[in-house]
Parts: sequence; C-alpha cells; structure tokens
Amino acid sequence: MRYVGIVLVLLAVPVLIVLLRNNRALRPYAYACIGVFPVVQGSLNLDASLWQFGGLGYVKGLVFTLLDALCIAILANTRFRVGNLPFVTLFLAYIVAVLLSILQAPGFFAPFSYAWQLLRAFLVFITVATVVQQQGGLRWIAIGLSWGAIIQGAVTTFQRLGGDMQAPGTLGHQNITGMVMHFSTLPLLALLLAGSRSKLYMAGVAGGFVTVALGASRGSIGFLGLGLALLLVLSLARRVTGAKVATVGVTALLIAAAAPVMLAGLEQRLSNLSQFGAVDEEREAFEKAAAAMFADNPLGVGANRYTLVANTEGYSERAGVFWGEGSRSAVVHNLYYLTAAELGWFGLVTLIPFLAWSIALGLFYTFRSRHDPRGDIVLGCTCALLAMALQSLYEWVFVMSSMNYAFATSLGIMAGCIVRMRQETKARHATRAAAHAASRKRHSPAPGVAA
Repeated sequence: MRYVGIVLVLLAVPVLIVLLRNNRALRPYAYACIGVFPVVQGSLNLDASLWQFGGLGYVKGLVFTLLDALCIAILANTRFRVGNLPFVTLFLAYIVAVLLSILQAPGFFAPFSYAWQLLRAFLVFITVATVVQQQGGLRWIAIGLSWGAIIQGAVTTFQRLGGDMQAPGTLGHQNITGMVMHFSTLPLLALLLAGSRSKLYMAGVAGGFVTVALGASRGSIGFLGLGLALLLVLSLARRVTGAKVATVGVTALLIAAAAPVMLAGLEQRLSNLSQFGAVDEEREAFEKAAAAMFADNPLGVGANRYTLVANTEGYSERAGVFWGEGSRSAVVHNLYYLTAAELGWFGLVTLIPFLAWSIALGLFYTFRSRHDPRGDIVLGCTCALLAMALQSLYEWVFVMSSMNYAFATSLGIMAGCIVRMRQETKARHATRAAAHAASRKRHSPAPGVAA
C-alpha cells in the first residue's frame, strides 16, 4: 500500500496541473486548500514517504504531500517571480546551513530529510506569495486558514469531551497544535481589524482560541496572548477605526468565553506543582546537553541527529537527563539550542537573522502606510512570527513539518502583501514624477521666446 500511496501522490502533480489549467474556476478552491492541508493532511494520510528510515530524529524520511503537489500545480499555471520577493535570500541561507550540516554527519539521509522538508516549505512560501499578489488570492488563503482553525477547534472539543484535558488536535501534541494556531488566529484577526466583516474569519479566530484553550499548553496560551495584545495595540496605534474598535470588543468576548475552558485545563495541570519542578529541571538538563554538544562540535552534529548523538555519545547521561523513553527519545526544548547543537554556527547565523529580519521588515511595512489595510495584515503575520520566535525559547517544534508549512504560509502572506505595497508605492511615485515633469513643461517658456 505504501507504493500505491507514492504513485497516487506523485500522479497528483500532472493531474492537478491539467485540472487547474482547464478549469480556472477551481483555482480559488485550490488556494483555500493551502490553508487547510497543513493541519489535516497528516491525519488523513494525504502524503507519501518516498524514502523511510528508522532512528530518533524528528523527520523520519523523505515525504511528499498532496499540498506539495498542489503548490507545484498552482505555480505551473501561474506566472511568478522569486527574485522580487522579500525573505528569499535568508530562507535559502538557512536551508544551505542545513545542507552543510550533512558534512558533519556520518549518514546522508537524516540531515537531508530536514533540508527536503524545508524545501517543501519554501515551495509553499513561493506559492502563497504568488497567490496573494493576485486579485482575491488572499481571501481564499484566509478561507482555508479559517476552516483549518475551525476543524482544529471541533476536534479538540471532541477530545476534551472524551476526557483529554490536554487535547492534541490533529497534529499529535498540544504544543505543536497550539503553535501552529498562532499562524491562523493572528492573521485572521488582522484581516478583521483591516476591515473585513467575514463571519468565517471570526469563526476561524474562535476556533483558534478554542484549540489553544483546550490544549492547555502554558507556552501556547501565554505567547498567543502576547501576540494578540501586540496585534491589537499596534493596529490601533497605526490607525483607529470603528471596525477595529468593534473587532476588539468581539475579541474580548471570545476570550471571556474561552477563559473558563482554558482555566479548567490549567487548573488540573497546576494541581501537581511538583510535576512542573521536574519538567523545568529536565529542560535545564536538555539545554546543558545541547550546550556541551555545541561546545564539542561548533559546526554541529548534523540536522535531525540531536537525539541520536545525545544518547550514543553520552551527552544526555552526563547532563542528567532522566532515563526513560519519554526523555531520552526527546529533543531539547529550545529551538536555538537545538540549532546550535545540530547546525552549529552556520545555523545560528542564518536562523536568527532570518527570524529577526522577517519581524523587523514586517513592522516597517506595518507603519510605512498607515492608511493601507494590508499593513494590518502584515502586522498580524508579524505578531505570529514574533510569538513563535519567543515561544521557541521553550519549544523545539519549529522543525516539524506542520510548523514549517504554517510558518511558510504566514511568511508568504507577508511577502505577497509587501510586494504589492512596493509596486503601488513605486507607481504613485512614477505618476507624481510624470505630473511634475508635465507641469514644469507647461510653465517653461517656448524655445526662442525671451523669459
């Protein structure tokens, strides 16, 4: 059956290319699927492993998904440019750092599998950025994000009713699901702040709140709250409108409605305070192991190899990581320690500037044109990036496939909006320059006429 799945997913590429080429009316639905697939394709088995290998890494093989096939089909039917997109250089630099880590590993496939996963995320980034530049493209991406958040909200509700006080959603763990929801909830709320009155977007925001509340992940709740507060404050700072005030009010009501559910989950977790002490102690042990690994291997040990090296070379044991499958098979709960250990200096000097520049450029375009509603949309994605970057001080899940897709989608929305804003600014400047030149020509004396 595995090979049947591989054939079906690969055949989806030419089939989708022809389908979208001959039926332009289907393209908006394809755009919406970009927003939905990252949160459902794993549970629905809409993917195929081209090459599988065992091991303790967070990536288990070379995977190709229906979302990848869909993005290839969309780009095959669209004129697109990569060179004019922001973030491309730093995104590719990070991928190169992952590829260079292959040189530090005895095997090829473990590090390359993460590079392959990032290349697929880069494909999604290019596709979303291209779609957003089209008329109505952003709307359909947002529809997909809304349905994805609504589905997560429904699944986590069903799980809570079944007795799971930390509902994991469709992504297998509440920390992963919670962080992925940053990239749906905040951009959708930003669209509402920008003036949209879509009830579907509001339902998506509600679904995101419910998902995070029922997951009861301390980090996801806290950093979503931080991103939400920054989004509302900065959006009002750039421009106050009646629609924004109304959106803030509705958001407050949604938070109030979700608060009892969230507190119920947190209360059960807080009932055993000694557990938190043990968890924090274990986090420190993981970070100690990663720091020692980085000190011994400044160029890294190879992507996707932290757990293997930590166990086989004694780093976990010397750092005092608890002996047990749940601990020894886990990864250091800090993206930046993980990057240092696996990718070394090359990873740190590419990932950190990549995230920092994405956030800085997003904030710049947020306030460059206060009357452009796209500034609010860029702000929503920027706040999601910032929340993810800060939460990654306590989580490693950025390296998971679903997170890479969600990150790439938000980054693509930002890139597409920024390109359109640049083009329109350039067009306005050209129009003003032409008008100024024409005015000077009208008021200048004719040749041969004395001043």
